[in-house]
Amino acid sequence: MDYHVSATRLDEHGSEARTKDAVIVLDTDVKGRKDAFNPAELLLASVAACMIKGIERVSPMLQFQLRGVKVAIHAVRQDSPPLITEIHYELMIDTDETDQRIELLHTNVRKYGTISNTIARSTRLEGTIRRA
Repeated sequence: MDYHVSATRLDEHGSEARTKDAVIVLDTDVKGRKDAFNPAELLLASVAACMIKGIERVSPMLQFQLRGVKVAIHAVRQDSPPLITEIHYELMIDTDETDQRIELLHTNVRKYGTISNTIARSTRLEGTIRRA
């Protein structure tokens, strides 16, 4: 499977990324902007989306019933050299499933996430899952 994204600088305040029929405004302003994701936030959003998509993928296979999912992610950045040193997440699942089944869901999300597995190879990725 291949992925394709193109990005274009719009002006000194921002850029946009495109794929398929989707467009995302990017915060590429040196001073930052509040109405767009910066590169680090995009990375974290990708991890969150990967986890939610993983839950959507494995829930039918596990016959796991849920009403909703939230992901909270926090990253720690070092300055020199600039890089993300660790990412912590909390998955909150609105479900009546048992704690054991919730842990089984977590195991599957960690095992089969393309983005989360890629990130975990380059930085510490740790997290928990709990009932919402």
